[in-house]
Amino acid sequence: MCALALLACFVPAAVAQSTSQVTVHLDPSQTQIHWTLQGNMHTVHGTFQLKGGLITFDPASGVAEGEVLVDAASGQSGEGARDRRMQSDVLESPRYPQIIFHPQKVSGTVKPGDAQNVTVDGTFTLHGKDHPLTLALKVEADAGGHVTASTHFVIPYVAWGMKNPSNFLFRVDKEVAIDVEAKGTVEGLKP
Repeated sequence: MCALALLACFVPAAVAQSTSQVTVHLDPSQTQIHWTLQGNMHTVHGTFQLKGGLITFDPASGVAEGEVLVDAASGQSGEGARDRRMQSDVLESPRYPQIIFHPQKVSGTVKPGDAQNVTVDGTFTLHGKDHPLTLALKVEADAGGHVTASTHFVIPYVAWGMKNPSNFLFRVDKEVAIDVEAKGTVEGLKP
């Protein structure tokens, strides 16, 4: 469900080759995080909101640092009772209010004007625990310093220690699919 924090990470790889540090600022108002949870009776769709993201990386070595932050309490599916249960019993958002992705390594290069596939390795913090996560991203940068990145990944939330909301009638998968479309700006990108 929280996968969303993860999305901002894609943007670092969207920068063209450079010999200096590159900084990516993610725009929460232009970033969309969607989650999908399959069930035996129906599929549940929802969203999360990006709080912010700032990533710095070296295009030559791929070494990255920074933080992509998602508001856990922003998770919603459009059905009040289900969302309250998700917040209190599954996410426990009063206790774990943030979902965080810390990028560590960007692999791949993107040149302005061309869409490229890159990967970003990092640490995904969910429900108070850190997990390694590799994101496969499709990234496109333009000469004006704007970046768009998209990714799809799966979070095994039950294996990661979160409660399964299934009951004797309604059963759901133990993994949630996350789709992210992130937009931002880049400083230090050289043409």
